[in-house]
Amino acid sequence: MAFVVQVLLIASLIFYAAPRLLLKKKYVQFFLFSILAIGICSFLSSNFPPGANMPPPRGNMGPPGEMRGAFRRIGPSRFFVHTLLIAVSYVISVFIETFIFAQKKQEETIENKNEMLETELKLLRSQINPHFLFNALNNIYTLSVIDSNQTQQSISYLSNMLRYVLYECDEKLVPLKKEIDYIDDFIKLYSLKSSEPYNITTQYNITDSNFLVAPMLFIPFVENAFKHSYIENHGDSFIFIHIDTTTQNIQFEIENSRPQDVMQKDEVGGIGLDNVKKRLSILYPEKHQLSILESPETFKVKLNLEVSEKS
Repeated sequence: MAFVVQVLLIASLIFYAAPRLLLKKKYVQFFLFSILAIGICSFLSSNFPPGANMPPPRGNMGPPGEMRGAFRRIGPSRFFVHTLLIAVSYVISVFIETFIFAQKKQEETIENKNEMLETELKLLRSQINPHFLFNALNNIYTLSVIDSNQTQQSISYLSNMLRYVLYECDEKLVPLKKEIDYIDDFIKLYSLKSSEPYNITTQYNITDSNFLVAPMLFIPFVENAFKHSYIENHGDSFIFIHIDTTTQNIQFEIENSRPQDVMQKDEVGGIGLDNVKKRLSILYPEKHQLSILESPETFKVKLNLEVSEKS
């Protein structure tokens, strides 16, 4: 009977007391319910007649009735023993139920956090893609006025870039080679605007192009360099891009000139760099080092990424 009572008590805890009182922080009601439930269960269990086959207590003196009385006077009462056993099982059940609830809450918190991060990343990517598209269309429009014969080539570059942005940037990680191809297409598309070559230098020391990186991570730095170097004015303007890989690191470096005789329309860096900083904090927490070095003549960005995944 004691086992049946314990089962009923634990069932009331699991299906009523824990979800409706304890987990909803109604601690006073839960405490009163627990005391009342343990008391009732202990009373029922201790007053239920023992089984007929239970052997009588052993003793050396007196008839069985006197011996049972002696045991009752010396040992703890039956009600106390049942109360202790039921209370211990109840407390253990409370701890187990609380632990299971805490595990579920932790899993829900992690899942919600991941969903929020994914939503924020999609928002940040959506801020990049239209910006790129408007820049590319402006470049093609300018090119169509200057030299219509090269417009077809520029559309080919734009097609490659759009294919990458629309179909591959939805992945969390892409091969580093595709990011470099995108940067090269961007430079080629921009360079078609002028019959004279721009002072743009790229240097890639890639030991393993299968490193996986977040898509569209470097291009805001490139766009920022083209925007603020006024490379189309030629003169002393320049842009230098360097990407180097080691065993588990990708080092990205870009430097551009800052002309002194041109009025800047907005602050160097702009929204693009803030966007990248947010993405880095989400995608590479404690696994990236970003440094921005400014001088009156140059603007330089160094980014080091710790990566371990390969395609």
